[in-house]
Amino acid sequence: MFTRLGNFAVRRRGFALTLTTVVLVVAALLGPGVIDRLAGSGFDDPDADSVAARAELDRIFDTGFPDLVFLMETNVGTAGTGVVDRAVMRDAGLAFTEEIAAIEGTDDVVSYWSTGDPALRSIDERSALLLLRLPGDENDPAREELSIRLVEDYARVQRGPLAIRIAGRDAVFEHIGSIAEGDLTRAELIAIPLTLLLLMVVFRTVIAALVPALVGVATLLGALLVLYLITEFTDVSIFAINLVTTLGLGLAIDYSLLVVSRFREERAAGYAVDTAVQRTVRTAGRTVAFSGLTVAVSLSALLIFPIYFLRSFAYAGIGVVAFALLMSLIAVPAALSLLGDRVESLPVRRRPRKRHVITVWRERADLVVDHPWRYLLGGTAILVALAAPFALVEWGEADHRTLPADDGIRRTTEKILDQFDSSESNAIPMLALGNVDKAAVTAHALEVSQLPGVTRVDSATGSFVAGAAVVPADDVARERFLREADDATWFNIVPAVDPISAAGERLITDLRGIETPFAETLVGGGAASFVDTKAAILDNLPLAAALLFGSTYVLLFLTFGSLLVPLKAIVLNILSLGATFGMLVIVFQEGVGADLLGVTAAGTTDLSTVVLIFGIAFGLSMDYEVFLLSRIKEEYDASGHTQDSVVEGIDRTGPIISAAALLLTITFLATATSSLAFVKMFGLGLAVAVVTDAFLVRITVVPALMTLAGKWNWWAPRPLRRLHDRWGIPDSDTGVIIDLRDDPSIDLTRPSPSRVDLDLREPEPEAAPEPESETLFAAFPRDDD
Repeated sequence: MFTRLGNFAVRRRGFALTLTTVVLVVAALLGPGVIDRLAGSGFDDPDADSVAARAELDRIFDTGFPDLVFLMETNVGTAGTGVVDRAVMRDAGLAFTEEIAAIEGTDDVVSYWSTGDPALRSIDERSALLLLRLPGDENDPAREELSIRLVEDYARVQRGPLAIRIAGRDAVFEHIGSIAEGDLTRAELIAIPLTLLLLMVVFRTVIAALVPALVGVATLLGALLVLYLITEFTDVSIFAINLVTTLGLGLAIDYSLLVVSRFREERAAGYAVDTAVQRTVRTAGRTVAFSGLTVAVSLSALLIFPIYFLRSFAYAGIGVVAFALLMSLIAVPAALSLLGDRVESLPVRRRPRKRHVITVWRERADLVVDHPWRYLLGGTAILVALAAPFALVEWGEADHRTLPADDGIRRTTEKILDQFDSSESNAIPMLALGNVDKAAVTAHALEVSQLPGVTRVDSATGSFVAGAAVVPADDVARERFLREADDATWFNIVPAVDPISAAGERLITDLRGIETPFAETLVGGGAASFVDTKAAILDNLPLAAALLFGSTYVLLFLTFGSLLVPLKAIVLNILSLGATFGMLVIVFQEGVGADLLGVTAAGTTDLSTVVLIFGIAFGLSMDYEVFLLSRIKEEYDASGHTQDSVVEGIDRTGPIISAAALLLTITFLATATSSLAFVKMFGLGLAVAVVTDAFLVRITVVPALMTLAGKWNWWAPRPLRRLHDRWGIPDSDTGVIIDLRDDPSIDLTRPSPSRVDLDLREPEPEAAPEPESETLFAAFPRDDD
């Protein structure tokens, strides 16, 4: 397969490059337009009780929990208590309430002055709240447009003596989406020039460096086109764009880096240009193809989760992988065939090396294979120690603390939490259907009001606090809370705890655990939404992990024909990711070093972000595993000696893996410059995962373990060996490798019984002995060695 693909890239390079250009033009025209088609939500399970509660409350009662909250503060110079009750304040507050209620698309607009509810007045009586709801589905474009407009128009306004600021769940997440777009542009401006600079350091020529860089940009455009097409059929989160940028640039550059490096190696060995391209596709192309497949398999595990925020990253990642493979396996070889030695700034030396350059990678590999137990136990101990803090994890989700500390919406939200006794804006709606009567409503309200963490319960039969009625029912309450025709009622439960906390989770559990006389009850609100999202992720996590580990194991077995190699890869990846998650808990949950990063420790770790990092980093780790093992297996098949093949494999791939890891780290750290805490966590977590895997696991633990395993690295029982021989992925193709320019009449579409590598190397005078080198990228072929 890969021999034929290499022949196609050489023989039909004009067609391949033309087709690639056409696809990229279409991607450049349509792809960027996807930004306006992406949604800023997607954190809820569509089948959850909290989602059903919101829909039923909207359908039956035309109500629900508040989406936006306005904090209205009196002028600083006004003194005394009861300020908000003064006539001038009341008139301004009522006028503003009417102004918001008059906006088409708003509903349930209530304020302290329109209701007289003391819960909407601050403790010092100098500020008050206005609550409103935006009916309809949160993904409805008209609703989303209205939410954005309200956040933009009323972020900071003055109405007479009232200074008005906006907050609420919708305001927080719309603002997060807006900031994310700006942060993405900054990340690209940082990552692209730094990536190009590093590529020039690696390749030491401008043209060779430009090839992977252009492939990265092309892959980014292609992935945007894939997302554009997907939005025709389903919702996609705007945060998936962050993965397109980071993984699109990083993965495409990694793959093309491997292809270009192998091409230069083949040219340095003396093969003619087209022959070198064909040999490159047959070897490096095979590695790239199955590396990409492992990444795609890892990302596809995110499709198991019902939350489209997570599924969106799977769509984006698979699109990135598809275009990265298309460019690296077809466009790059075709370009190399066309450019030939022009990819170098100086004539290429085409004699094989007389002796090995002593690189830091070979020295490191020699140390590890000479003392495998020392490095295996030491490396494993480091990973376990770094992973230990992960045992302290407390799961949470993104909230207002995701925003920068000086952000206006965050400061407004914190003021509301600090200055108001009850969490009216975080009220929990509880819907009851069937068997609704006055006695049942009163009994249920009394019982709920006595639960830990409940401040007050409002119902059709009055308001209750701590098991006692405090406000009798009236016609307004009955109209608000009761629908006799639908045999339905609902309760407004004002909590005394933070909704996104362990106490908030316990309250939701208690509410759902109460035995009621009603046929059905549904609990909604932000706290219930978090509990349902957490359950949707954790309940599906075992299945996602089983599919991820199982498919990865099968794929690696089909690639290498070994039982031990896939098991080792999975276990080491889990250890490596555990170390990454331990660091995230220490920083983002416990707050160690949080000030240096400009984030606020929330006391919890965002569950969705951890799942994302797991899926992406697991795939990238397997990516490097395939890079390394493919070369070690190639050397082992040639020599049959484990230690030599390990040393040679690390020596050959060490510079490539390190360069690839540094390139990916640059893109992830550029993402981590975001001012949003969970985006910073995403970028930093992936950067740490890549560095840990590339510079600790791959060059220390893996070679030590393979040295100890010896011939067992490649062992499989006879039945499985026969299965691999029949259905596995061969180490190389059958077919003819030849320079088509020398003999274009040869039919290369028909495989021969065995591969024939015609030695088309061009004789040259004996090269001078090479000096020893200890530079990081010394193993890359270059002209001035």
